[in-house]
Amino acid sequence: MLRPIGRALRQVTSSSYDNHHVRRRACSGTAVKHCCSLRHYDTIPHLSDSPPNLRTLSSHQSFLPNSKFNQCRYLTTAASASTAAVEQLNNGGSNGIADTIDAFSAIELALDSVVKIFTVSSSPNYLLPWQNKSQRESMGSGFVIYGKRIVTNAHVVADHTFVLVRKHGSPTKYRAEVKAVGHECDLAILVVESDEFWEGMKFLELGDIPFMQEAVAVVGYPQGGDNISVTKGVVSRVEPTQYVHGATQLLAIQIDAAINPGNSGGPAIMGEKVAGVAFQNLSGAENIGYIIPVPVIKHFVDGVEASGNYAGFCSLGLSCQPTENIQLREYFGMRPDLTGVLVSKINPLSDAHNVLKKDDIVLAFDGVPIANDGTVPFRNRERITFDHLVSMKKPNETAIVRVLRNGEELELTVTLRPLKPLVPIHQFDKVPSYFVFAGLVFVPLTQPYLHEYGEDWYNTSPRRLCERALRELPKKPGEEIVILSQVLMDDINVGYERLADLQVKKVNGIEINNLKHMCQLVEECKEEKLRLDLDDERVIVLSYDKARTATSHILKRHRIPSAMSIDLLTTLSA
Repeated sequence: MLRPIGRALRQVTSSSYDNHHVRRRACSGTAVKHCCSLRHYDTIPHLSDSPPNLRTLSSHQSFLPNSKFNQCRYLTTAASASTAAVEQLNNGGSNGIADTIDAFSAIELALDSVVKIFTVSSSPNYLLPWQNKSQRESMGSGFVIYGKRIVTNAHVVADHTFVLVRKHGSPTKYRAEVKAVGHECDLAILVVESDEFWEGMKFLELGDIPFMQEAVAVVGYPQGGDNISVTKGVVSRVEPTQYVHGATQLLAIQIDAAINPGNSGGPAIMGEKVAGVAFQNLSGAENIGYIIPVPVIKHFVDGVEASGNYAGFCSLGLSCQPTENIQLREYFGMRPDLTGVLVSKINPLSDAHNVLKKDDIVLAFDGVPIANDGTVPFRNRERITFDHLVSMKKPNETAIVRVLRNGEELELTVTLRPLKPLVPIHQFDKVPSYFVFAGLVFVPLTQPYLHEYGEDWYNTSPRRLCERALRELPKKPGEEIVILSQVLMDDINVGYERLADLQVKKVNGIEINNLKHMCQLVEECKEEKLRLDLDDERVIVLSYDKARTATSHILKRHRIPSAMSIDLLTTLSA
């Protein structure tokens, strides 16, 4: 079990996975006096193949002038910059003989390239969506790349209100702006306008994916000290891994370097280039950390350069079943020389929905054969998932998919693009939507809303909503599940308090698409009575004029500034 370290400001989170706990934590070092919680953004319980107890590595520590520091209880095992050493293998890969080298080469690169990041953040309260939770201070690491940009982790600046950066050896903190954030890949780009900051700074080059047993040096500002730190380690595994911050499966590199809270966003250096970005570790295990590899970093950076913002990772929108069973293969007419996976479900919003069909056997993707277990060849006899191969394509790029359909082999062209789930998995850097009418609070269903039920949200949140959040696919663009989250009691809504957490389906007989659509239907109602149809065939009926009058004094009584969130207010005004 994880626990807050040094009175962490972010609440530890969990989700079930084969009786383990996959947890996301913005790990803390020294913290401010008061502790406050952050909503959870875990992966879908028991649907991930990731190892248990992963946690992110930003350190929550007070850095404001009037803050009181507590003694750090979790001591970093990071090696001192003056005594650190790294091991590097010959270019032959995992079979080379390791030569011990001095870590000063990594230090020399890092001193003018790696920065410390200070973040002030405030997260929304999804149970009271018109409010924010208490302000928190945290810190992490980052490094400079070409174009006067700083790369760090998304969880270092998530829900930020104020960001500062500091160069090594400098007492001055400079204001930074977040240019782009990719929460899926846990990466962010910062920019600093001050010319003084860039004096003497050198950018780091992105390298390649290291081979097994190649040496890396992780550089950053872990807890337990205020100066730069270097830890040594070797690559022990390269494979798709759960990114706990964004709840996605992307390629990651496992290393045995001792990376600790505060290392988040720091570079892993191999030779004179960056091999990855430190972002999470495995709690309960000694010296098992993870870094984001260069292909993922380049995909993020290139997408930002092309569109000015985060582009996302593509998906075919398929749910596939392995075809390892010989009877299953015979039933679908697969010859012994054919391998592939069986299409069981297709996202209605994907381009593949119009091209592929249920019970198709996907044999190859862009000429790369797919094994019966759903993996494809990688390098050095390693294998990665078919989904990862798809995810690294550029948005709106086309691909050739070879399928077996009714015994006939076909080559079909599919356009790839990022796909959004029906129920959002995370909502960082975004104000929650809400609509209050007659004391009834309506919100779109999101996983952050379910996470407000606590660490064991999968078991304690309403079962029906939880299953929909994890299983259902959108049927049309912009679709949301709108729920009655709570009832602010008043004479007009007595008896409706038992209907909380039910989905709203219709307004006066019209099926709603999302919260914005529902808000428009209610605001433009011309009838004397307002009827809302909910799940379980439940019904809410209100006198429209009395309900509008009641709304005003209910808002005043509960100190709610507006009957609707700013996004809805802007839409209606337009």
